[in-house]
Amino acid sequence: MKVLFCTDGSRISYDALLNFVYWVKGCVVDVLCVADWTFLPDTVSVEGSNFAMKCANSVDSILEYSEHFFDENNITLGKKIKMCGTPVDTILDVEEENYYDFLVMGSNGKKGFQKWLGSVSQELATVAKTSTYVSKGLRKNNNKILFTLDASDLSKDVVSESLKKLNLEGKEITLLTVYEMPDYLFLEGNVDGNWIVEVEKKQKNEALHVLQYYEKMFNDRGLEITYKSALKGNPAKVIIDYSDKNDIDLVISGIRTKKYYSRFFISSVSKRVLENVNSDVLIVKP
Repeated sequence: MKVLFCTDGSRISYDALLNFVYWVKGCVVDVLCVADWTFLPDTVSVEGSNFAMKCANSVDSILEYSEHFFDENNITLGKKIKMCGTPVDTILDVEEENYYDFLVMGSNGKKGFQKWLGSVSQELATVAKTSTYVSKGLRKNNNKILFTLDASDLSKDVVSESLKKLNLEGKEITLLTVYEMPDYLFLEGNVDGNWIVEVEKKQKNEALHVLQYYEKMFNDRGLEITYKSALKGNPAKVIIDYSDKNDIDLVISGIRTKKYYSRFFISSVSKRVLENVNSDVLIVKP
């Protein structure tokens, strides 16, 4: 299994890698650090300048530290990659030129040279072709995992990929599906209350059927489901509240890969969860 670890040298990025390796059985990790000076005006030339040299030296130091960090934590190091450019574009270019099973990064970086990682991680989670693991900080247990599911083919892909690539043995696995009730306010006149009750009952039964379907997928792999819940409400809000209330360590969700040019117009449940949940998040790409 091949992994691309993107770091700006921040503590939270290395914590992200430690969290990630707990969920997989083994992997070879390439480490990438990007020297980003694209925030400077076009009139400023940095090539050959002291500023460029300092940036390059900073990247070298980060990659050197990464090598020691890998050794100390028994993580198999692949390539060390040093590049200059816009972080998102550069990471996508590296991803395009290589095959990776996962991208791994922290959810925020430091100030100055190391400031870019937070917004980069959220953007890449939605536009990269590769499944992306985003961490919010070092976790103590890494045992509680939450799968957010629905009746779509995307959820089937999420579960299939997770069963294939993740180490789920001995973990506390929760399956969660959320159903939304239609808004009846636009209907004229009085709506039959019994009809609304029947619609909600049907929605809940379909949600329970979804949970049974996926529970069998896990059971067929010898994995027991600890909890399964079908809840009513706004999907993103329900997932965020459930995760925080139950101290979930990792939320797994899926998202269709968006076109690169539309990355600033993405709005989805997975993106809202990624931005607001306290747990780590794995966005699985089919």
